[in-house]
Order: sequence, then C-alpha cells, then structure tokens
Amino acid sequence: MTTALSWVYYYRALKLGDASTIALIDKGSAVVAILLAWLILKEVITVRMILGAACIVLGLFIISKK
Repeated sequence: MTTALSWVYYYRALKLGDASTIALIDKGSAVVAILLAWLILKEVITVRMILGAACIVLGLFIISKK
C-alpha cells in the first residue's frame, strides 16, 4: 500500500515540478533509508554500504551540476 502511495506522490510531483529535480530527490532516498535504518533500527552500517552511499551522493552532485 505504501509503495502504491509513493508512486502516486512521485507522479504528482513530476506533474507539478521539474523532472530533473524530482529524479535527484528520488535517487537520494536510498541514502536517507540507510541513515534512518542506522538511526532508528540500529542496523550495522558496513564499509560497503558507506561506499555505496558515497557513490550515490557523488552521482547526485555530478548530475545536479549539469
């Protein structure tokens, strides 16, 4: 149910806003999920996860500068 609701909000945002900005926010949600899992669920963050999150953030910065 939450997945369906997230898609509704995603397409609504695409209708109202700039697609490139919305795509950046959408792709950045993985990093937010990692941080929330660590903060709320006390999950262990591995070096591999940190490197993956860093690659995502770096990619977001590269895309946002174009």
